[in-house]
Amino acid sequence: MTSPQLSSSESSSQQLYEIDVVAWADRMAELLRAKRFDEIDLVNLIEEVEDLGNRHRDALSSHLTVLLMHLLKWQYQPTQQSSSWSGSIKNARKQIRRLIRKYPSLKNYLFQCLPESYQDAVEDAIDETGLDDSTFPKDCLYSIEQILDSEFLPK
Repeated sequence: MTSPQLSSSESSSQQLYEIDVVAWADRMAELLRAKRFDEIDLVNLIEEVEDLGNRHRDALSSHLTVLLMHLLKWQYQPTQQSSSWSGSIKNARKQIRRLIRKYPSLKNYLFQCLPESYQDAVEDAIDETGLDDSTFPKDCLYSIEQILDSEFLPK
């Protein structure tokens, strides 16, 4: 079975995508503005659009993991509490708020990614504190509202 032949514009778009995705993206934007839809590298464009949403979800999850790790350290190592931890907590909350403000649909994703982010945060807290994994609850005890509340610090 032979694969379908690519037109020269499809072939050059594919090559550009493989060599320099930034130049490829600029070219696709140029073609879209010119309404030259028949020259669009649709397969890779769809993949890149999907990936764009995933990057924002990954960023949110990453900030949530950092925030949860510092909340855990704050709660389970009270004698080690520092302005550095407090600063990390504030910064992670700020980054999460910024992402949600720019992309409101990510607020719903917080609930979806909380369990995995919490598990990652527990692993990171264990690595950083040397505490036994049995120290930390199996499931997150903080609500999304508490996690995002700039006044909340666990006791």
